[in-house]
Formats: sequence, C-alpha cells, structure tokens
Amino acid sequence: MYLKALVDIPDVSGKIVTQRKKDSTYIFYEYDRVYDPVRKYNVPKRAVIGKLSPDDERKMYPNGNFLKYFPTAELSHINRDVSRSCCLRIGSWLVIKDIIRHYDLFGLVEDIIGRDAGLFLDLAAFSIVSENNAGQYYPDYAYNHPLFTQDMRVYSDSKVSEFLSAMPEWCSVEFLDRWNEKRNHREKIYISYDSTNKDCQAGDIEMLEYGHSKSGKGLPVFNFSVAYDKTNRVPLFYEAYPGSIVDVSQLQYMLEKAKSYGYRRCGFILDRGYFCKSNIQYMDSCGYEFIIMVKGKKRLVSELVLQHKGSFEVDRSCFIKGHRIYGKTVKAKLFADDEHDRYFHLFHSTALQHSQRSSLELDLERMGKMLGKYRMKPVQLPDVYEHYFELYYNEQSKALVHWKERADVIQQELSLCGYFSIVTSEKMSAQDAMDLYRSRDSSEKLFRSDKTFLGNRSLRTYSQQSAEAKIFIEFVALIIRNRFYTLLKDEMERMDEHPNYMTVPAALKELDKIEMVRQYDGVYRLDHALTKTQKTILKAFGLDSDAVHTTAVAISETLGGKTGAAQSGGRKHGKNQDNGLY
Repeated sequence: MYLKALVDIPDVSGKIVTQRKKDSTYIFYEYDRVYDPVRKYNVPKRAVIGKLSPDDERKMYPNGNFLKYFPTAELSHINRDVSRSCCLRIGSWLVIKDIIRHYDLFGLVEDIIGRDAGLFLDLAAFSIVSENNAGQYYPDYAYNHPLFTQDMRVYSDSKVSEFLSAMPEWCSVEFLDRWNEKRNHREKIYISYDSTNKDCQAGDIEMLEYGHSKSGKGLPVFNFSVAYDKTNRVPLFYEAYPGSIVDVSQLQYMLEKAKSYGYRRCGFILDRGYFCKSNIQYMDSCGYEFIIMVKGKKRLVSELVLQHKGSFEVDRSCFIKGHRIYGKTVKAKLFADDEHDRYFHLFHSTALQHSQRSSLELDLERMGKMLGKYRMKPVQLPDVYEHYFELYYNEQSKALVHWKERADVIQQELSLCGYFSIVTSEKMSAQDAMDLYRSRDSSEKLFRSDKTFLGNRSLRTYSQQSAEAKIFIEFVALIIRNRFYTLLKDEMERMDEHPNYMTVPAALKELDKIEMVRQYDGVYRLDHALTKTQKTILKAFGLDSDAVHTTAVAISETLGGKTGAAQSGGRKHGKNQDNGLY
C-alpha cells in the first residue's frame, strides 16, 4: 500500500537497491545481513520501501515499511484533513443513526428544515453523547465523530448559532403535527404528563419569568412539559410556556392540544400537582380517563383512610407484589356535586410510614426549639406553627409568651403516616392503578435525562428564536435517548445478571471505544475487533459486527477513502443492513 506522497529516495550508501518488475520500479532497503554457514557469505535482508516515480528518478512513493525504517522522515506532501481527527469514534453514532432510521427522523426533519437536517440531528446527537447543549462545544464533538451532514461536513460554532437563530417557529409545530400523525390513534393508550422548569440567563426571551425555580438559583425560568405515551414508550409532544404559570393552570391547555392531535381513546397519568376540581371536570367533559395521585392528608382521603384503617394493612390478599405495599380499592365521590363515582385506591407502606413519622417528629422538634428562641419577643410566625401549636401572645407587646402542642392534630397526622391514595376514573384493581402510576417513572427519567444527560438544565441562549430552536432539538434528542434507554432496559431484563454497562451513559462511553483510524493512505479503517461488552450492548439494538463493518465502509467512502478487504475484514455483510449511511 503506497502513500499519496512523493519523497526523496533515501541516500544510504550500499543500502538501496532498485528492481524493475513489469511496468514499475521498486525501491528496496537492506535492513540487515545474516551469515549463511553453508554458502559461507552474508545474505542481505531487504524490504520494499517504495515505488519509483515515473516522472522523477530521484523521487518515490513510500509505503508503510518506509515509515518503519525512516520514522523521522517528513511526508509533507500527504494531504491530511486537519479539520477532522485521525481517530473517529463511531459506536454511539451508529446506534443513534439506527434509532433515527427506525423513526424515519431524517426524512421527517429534512422535509421541514431542508438541507440543514443533518446539522439539526448532529446537534441532537451531540447533546446525547456529550451531555451538553452549549453550541460552542459542538465542533469538539464533530472533530472526532461521524456526522449526519452532507459529506460529514464539520460546521463551526458560528454556523450553529446562525442556524439556531434562523430556524422559524413553525418548524417545531410542523414536526409535532407530523410526529403525532404517525401514532396509532385507534389504540387505547395512557399518557403520562409532567413538567419542570429551567433557568435561562438571557435577556430577550418572552417566556422567561420569575417563578418557583427548582434549581434554587433565583433566576428567571420557563416551564417545559412533556406528554409521554406510556403504552408505546415514546414522547408525543412538548410545551414551553412562561415560568410564572403553575402546573395546575396549564393542564386544560394540554388536554386541548392532545385532542387536536387526534388522541381520543386515552387516559392521563398525573401527579398530585394537577389535582383540582376544574381539571377533573374538564377531563370528564373531554371524555378522558385519569389516574391521579392525591395527598393522604386531604380531608376526603384522610376520612376514607380512617374509615378503612386496619382492614387491609396486614391482609396478604391485599399485598401488591413488586411494590411491597398493601392496597385496597373503594368507591366514592371526589366532590359533593360529583356526577361520577371514582375509585380510590388506598395504600399503606411501612417504609413510608417510618419515613413520614420521623420527618414529622423532627419538624415538631425543630419548631419547638425555634419557639424557644422567640419566647418573650414580638414575632409573626408562619401558619404551620399555628397548625401544630396553640400560641399565646402578650396583648400589648405581641410577644410570644407560651405555647403547647395541638395533640389531636399531631395524633391524627401520625395515624395517617404511611398512607396515600391514587384516584382513577375507571374501574381497576389497586395493583393495576399502582402499576400504571409507577409507569410515570419513565417520564420522570425523561426530565432527569434531559437536565442531566442532555445538558439542558439551562438553555444557554440569548434570543427567543434560538431558545425555541434549542427546545425543539432537545425534544428530538429526548425521543432518540428514550429509545436508547428502553431498548437497553429490555435487554437487561432478558439477561441473568444486570451489568453496570447497560445504563445509557455507560453504554455510550463503551460504544465510543469503537474507533476508525486514518491510516497511511488517508483511508479510515476500523482499529480493532469488537469486544464482548460492545457486542452485548449492540445486541440490544439488533446490531452486530456485520452492521459495524458495513457502516465503517460507508463512513470511509463518505470521507473520500478507498475501501477494501482491510476495511471490511473480508466479511459478508448482513442482508438487512444498509450499505450506505441511510
């Protein structure tokens, strides 16, 4: 294999030999001499180090042996692409490409965005692999990874900034319309809906407002919510709205959006932050079922708990396997004027009981010490003190004189520790209600992965249009990473053991060890065979060594290299694998 470079024939006296074969003249280097006792003279050991240039008898095209015997020689004429690393990490990109193909995301994004669809998906892949959403770091990712752009072109951070600021708002609307149009609307599904908020240190972003920031930094925030199809395990749509709007106020707008996407036969799984009379009635009017958590201290629930307390907590027929709790279902009205019977699933957990009792007792102890500090001082205490203590003040100075615990209030709350309830609009067992509600873990993992593993805890942008574009890319990244997570989880459940490399972050790091190296002729080739761990991870996605070799060939061809047996290892590619990138 000869390099695409011309070098001077080495000037080493007595060591260089030329030999013509057919139409080419080869340059040999004598690297050793070995004495032959039979023939009684030294036999030279030679290796071909290059091929004579037909245009200049003082030049030759070197090969790998030349670099071995003349390692300090400069090959200044070799065309090296300095914009791309000589080592490409292809494993994680290969899996992300397969997920993109599964959902036909490239075609969908290309129809909407056009020629920059590749850059859009590269930014999504960058946030997944690098766990970062800062556009200035994208070129670092592009430097050593394959790309979805045309000819795998590497774009600068200024191009990324320009791309984000120029993306029209209607692109995300069109994507969500088409994405939800593909779903099976005849199937009965359960949609888990939840929201969070995010910081943004920007100026000209309309939806930024001061609200209850979950980061605790006191910065202006915006709210971000996702509707997740628990049945098919796929995100459906998202909402971004001002940070001052509370969750309970946004639910009805989300229900209208779900209706506009054609979801009729579905139920919504909600946490207790969405519980209110108007929301329940609105879901009834839309014909939607619901599963919602209700605080155990709410009057209606506490009355039901006290009424049925002792009837199920130690009854093994009420034990719910997999959750280690006891449950019972009773029928009652949610409100005095409720037209429908609701199903209250009452649960008791000994672990939760211990935790809540300990927390309550610590709070009472802390409040008691705080009251001691304010004795004989004028003070205005929060309402929670009035709830647990009878407070006595001096009428003239308004100083706190004395206090005592409200024994009846504390006793009732202690008796309710460990109890909670889930309310459903349709009849089901306590086991089914708990299983469905706990499926919200998937949507909660979406938010955790969005903030932690996609680097989207903050937007890091300074204009409304860029912010909307980033949120759009973030949602597509969530779609990809969610499938990554679910397929790994499914594979791990089929395994006898649960290895620690089957989590998404660990799998991405392991897959990034699958590398292509640019060799002497400028062609990228796989550096080594797959490890057992890498094969196990790829199996979760229906991929194998043949898929890796096929993709490696396509990457090399895209980057302008010549492929051959050294690239593919002489293997026959699987019938179901693409010979190209898509």
